[in-house]
Amino acid sequence: MEWQDRITLDPAVLVGKPCIKGTRISVELILECLAAGWTAEQFLEQYDHITREDLQACFAYAGDVVRKEFEGQRWP
Repeated sequence: MEWQDRITLDPAVLVGKPCIKGTRISVELILECLAAGWTAEQFLEQYDHITREDLQACFAYAGDVVRKEFEGQRWP
């Protein structure tokens, strides 16, 4: 899966934070909820317009960000 198919960075939406395309649900919100102990199922139930593939795209995006940071490259 290419995260670019589902994640967008638009300065007009949430000041450019990466979000699920067509929503104002940020990658940051999703990761914070999961880090706080939410399960994927709980998140998908609470935000029923988000799909499991959207969550996977968030994880892929986060992995790329960490990888680029580790490599010393600027992101995005």
